[in-house]
Amino acid sequence: MTAPGRHRIADQPIGRRIAQLRARRGLTQQVFADRIGKSHSWVDKVERGIRSLDRISVVHTVAAVLGVTPEVILGPTTASRPEPATDTTTAAVEHLRTALARYDTPTPDQPTPPADDLHHRIQYAHTAYQHAHYPQLLRTLPDLLTHTRHTTTSDAPPDTAYLLTRVYRLTAHLLTKLAEPHLAWLAADRAIATANGHPRHTAAAAIALTQALRALHRPTLATQAALTAVPLITPATTDHPAPDDQALAGTLLIEAALAAATGNDPATAHQLTDHADTLAATMSHHQRRPDHGDTTTAFGPTTVKLARAHLAAHLAAALGDPHQAITHHQHATAGHGWRQLPAEHRAAHLIDITRAYLDTGNPTAAARAIIAADQIAPAETRTRPTAHTVVATLLRTAPTPGLTRLATTIGLTPRT
Repeated sequence: MTAPGRHRIADQPIGRRIAQLRARRGLTQQVFADRIGKSHSWVDKVERGIRSLDRISVVHTVAAVLGVTPEVILGPTTASRPEPATDTTTAAVEHLRTALARYDTPTPDQPTPPADDLHHRIQYAHTAYQHAHYPQLLRTLPDLLTHTRHTTTSDAPPDTAYLLTRVYRLTAHLLTKLAEPHLAWLAADRAIATANGHPRHTAAAAIALTQALRALHRPTLATQAALTAVPLITPATTDHPAPDDQALAGTLLIEAALAAATGNDPATAHQLTDHADTLAATMSHHQRRPDHGDTTTAFGPTTVKLARAHLAAHLAAALGDPHQAITHHQHATAGHGWRQLPAEHRAAHLIDITRAYLDTGNPTAAARAIIAADQIAPAETRTRPTAHTVVATLLRTAPTPGLTRLATTIGLTPRT
């Protein structure tokens, strides 16, 4: 009887799922609210689907109080069912491409969804991205793109256009992950256009644009795109920029630094990272939380440390010391801030750091890193082509049982 009950909970909307889990633990809404540090009204709205869980930190807090994993709160995950085959992912990307190519307008028999409904759906999509639920996103984004575009092209309030900017940004981030940089560039460019000059929205869209350009091997253009957006949110006339703006600026500086490193410009890369480090330290000092990152961008001291590891790995071929990348990696992942980062961010970093382990002649450590990434966020290793390449490389040098199992799950066959 237990398994069917769990199945029914997994099929419920998030709010109803939380209500059932709360009732199972014998908690009233007020007691539950007190334990998670929220109001009774907040809990009631979440359970009725009026309010969304739009921050990863809140999802983790709710899950901890209810005694379950965050994945139980968010629903069935890639860890509990097989990943889609490559051809399925390719077909899903084609559906997304079709949605990006459409310019139709809503008809009378297709009423546009209310903006509030879209806001909740976009928040859930963003949280799904942070948890690396890429198959779920691929199923969701085509309709979300169409519905949001229909709503924002109708007689809606001016600020509704930001919803479309967010969906285009999310689409660009996902497509970059899936090695579709040209399509990602298109989505990111549209995010910039729909931001319509709004400083913060444009700066956020520039992050996606920079990543797409870097994936297209255009490091100079990527660096310029990021640095052009920084003054929009940190004007020289502002002595005390908002923390959200500092986090955006810091993320842009890191993206610009990574682009500079890709273009073999170590001086610029290190200068930009030092600037980002200063912003992160300032934010942490004001928040009185030395290792805390921004909940939306994840920018903070830990992400700067991870960026230094990436820079060292990128520059190792030209300058020679991949061990420095490993040192930065170990320092960054030892702190509390590492555990607070979204699953997507942690798994992506572990995949990237395999290059440094291989360069230091330690394929066993590289295999451990990719297996750890799979445990944190399965779709990061099982859906991304970059991860497939890493696994295939490691199979030739460190065919451990764990790596072989992962390769079989992905669909790769060890060479005999």
